[in-house]
Amino acid sequence: MLATVIGLTGALIFGAADFLGGLGARRISALRVTAIAGTTGFVALLIALPFVGGAWSVEAVVLGALSGLTGAVAIALLYACLAIGSMSILSPLTAVISAVVPMTWGLAQGAALRPIGYWALALALVAVVLVGFVPEKGAVRPSLRGVLMAVASGTLIGAFLIIIDQTPDDSGLVPLVVNRLVNGATMFAAVGVAALLVMRGRVPASVAAGWTGELGQSRSADDRWSGWLPGLKFAIACGVVDAFANTLLLLGLRLGELTVMSVLTAMYPAGTILLAAIVLRERIAPVQWVGLALALAAAGMLALA
Repeated sequence: MLATVIGLTGALIFGAADFLGGLGARRISALRVTAIAGTTGFVALLIALPFVGGAWSVEAVVLGALSGLTGAVAIALLYACLAIGSMSILSPLTAVISAVVPMTWGLAQGAALRPIGYWALALALVAVVLVGFVPEKGAVRPSLRGVLMAVASGTLIGAFLIIIDQTPDDSGLVPLVVNRLVNGATMFAAVGVAALLVMRGRVPASVAAGWTGELGQSRSADDRWSGWLPGLKFAIACGVVDAFANTLLLLGLRLGELTVMSVLTAMYPAGTILLAAIVLRERIAPVQWVGLALALAAAGMLALA
């Protein structure tokens, strides 16, 4: 019961982090937001480490670093596939794959649930698709490249969950601290490479703008700072919220089953669309309301499983 509540709460908070990251990416680019958020999350977790505790070990550090690298590549692929394809198809596809991979791993490792639990997992996967579905006017079928990138992103997110689940029980926040350090360093390296390619003219101007978030050569320094400042604030907030969500994820994995936590975590789009509806007054589609209802029903069933 407790693990289910933690998992669902963590998913909503992950969605909140994505919402903040999305607002920041509109101003200073997705790469920069991810890099800043990763570094902010590292600082937040480092501050919390003495209070929460955790034993340092080779296994905890290696798995934490591997999860950080896996997560960084997964997010980069996610942003890339959503940029070139239909979000209404690729976003829920990524979420479902991210749930199916660790769920399959957990079941193969001998995880067992009561019969109602398996029905709940199936219902939750349907909920993930419906919640993550964002109706687009005139949406076209995504390219094979976009689909493959979405599948790769979902697989790596699933691998991240599996790796974090393998960390020692006594390691506390240590794996997450290392995770955020590697994640932030990887993304800042990506920003540096992107800037270098832009300077050398190796990428088209439209792609360069998406990578670096430049506001245009014609804008004044004051205009650029007015865009950077709120973007920076959103990125920092995203990092803190994401660090908290990852802490809940780790706690849920140590209290419950990987199969259950992976599916609950995949419901993170619910947090994003709810905040978008409240803050930005965006409309929630009827199909997404159905998905939210099914998600709550599945969570209740999993609590009984």
